[in-house]
Amino acid sequence: MTVYALAQFTIHDRARYDAYAARFMETMRGRKGRLLAADEEPQVMEGEWTGTKVVLIEFPDEASWRDWAFSPEYRAISVDREAATEGCVLLVKGLG
Repeated sequence: MTVYALAQFTIHDRARYDAYAARFMETMRGRKGRLLAADEEPQVMEGEWTGTKVVLIEFPDEASWRDWAFSPEYRAISVDREAATEGCVLLVKGLG
């Protein structure tokens, strides 16, 4: 079943986040994930949202997400994202 990784966060260390972002796509190479959206100016259409960035990545299944999220390549750069941001990452099951 398709899953989506949805990250919503606030960037508080731009230099460190940019270092992470510069290497992000390398970690996707050869894996089954597909970056669908990355927006630092999403339009809030309803309710309130205080973050500064949203990222949406599609994976064919949870195992594929885990293969990427816990890979040595991603773990090596994720320390910069974790230190540079506050927020959450949700794993959302697709329909069907």
